[in-house]
Amino acid sequence: MLAVLQEEWGSPENMRLTEVDRPKPTFGEVLVEVVAAGVNPVDFYTAQGSAYNRILELPFIHGWDVAGVVTEVGYGTTRFRPGDRVFGMPWFPRAAGAYAECVTAPARHFAQMPERSTFSEAAALPLAGLTAWQMLVDVARVGPGQRVLITAAAGGVGHLAVQIAKSLGAYVIGTASAAKHSFVRALGADEVVDYTTTDIAAVVGDVDVVIQMFGGDGAVGALRCLRRGGIMVNAQSAWTPGMAARAAELGVRASGFLVEPDYAGLAALAQLVDEGRLAVHIERELPLARAAEANQLVGRGHTTGKVVLTVADPVRLGATAAGAIR
Repeated sequence: MLAVLQEEWGSPENMRLTEVDRPKPTFGEVLVEVVAAGVNPVDFYTAQGSAYNRILELPFIHGWDVAGVVTEVGYGTTRFRPGDRVFGMPWFPRAAGAYAECVTAPARHFAQMPERSTFSEAAALPLAGLTAWQMLVDVARVGPGQRVLITAAAGGVGHLAVQIAKSLGAYVIGTASAAKHSFVRALGADEVVDYTTTDIAAVVGDVDVVIQMFGGDGAVGALRCLRRGGIMVNAQSAWTPGMAARAAELGVRASGFLVEPDYAGLAALAQLVDEGRLAVHIERELPLARAAEANQLVGRGHTTGKVVLTVADPVRLGATAAGAIR
């Protein structure tokens, strides 16, 4: 099968499309023929060897986000059968090999695709959607009436976090550049602040939760937005030295975070999509052979929503955007 392989650390230009052995599912696993694969910032940084290189070993097949069709099930697998349309973020943070024509992973790393989603939309959802869901629901336990600040609200995780927080009944404040304010408001944000011209902590205060999508001094400064006892969930805590000490000084809480495979979370996201309360925005779709270009786009840090790689024709796999054909 074809796959995007990384054989040397460096820029995305070191990614190359090549033939590799087709995997076989073992006990409790499924084989998924990939229709589309999502592209995330972690993919870009992984190529450089500056993130997760203590877990991934060269050579490896890139990518984690995947949507496709189950074509084979391993012994003991009862969750799916051939023809099912699934999406997931298998194995994270270990290599999953999503930039390929096929992937294998435990069945519980996948969920049924939303009925209302195309394969590209479903492939764009798992890593960013689970990050937003787990930060808001599992860690911060956001509830009705709470004030939630979401940084980078127009980004891959941020634009989903805004919608999920609104579905939980929160009052949402998002940060974004001025050009993206209308986009963030259309997602449901109650307020939008321009982080490029404004000290966020000077104009936003008394929030219950900060969903922090970048590290460094800006993340430490955002702690001042919290009410006493509030919580920051920081997806980049490893790059935010001094966060815990500053939180203690202010009488607030700060939590690190790393997303995990979670079929229950995926099912919750699918339900929100099918209820019309969550929609993923795709800025660009590119074929698998242009994976390096897709990663360069994401690596610049200015995309609105997600970038997706298209891999296979769903009709060839006996599936349509509306459901599997059996």
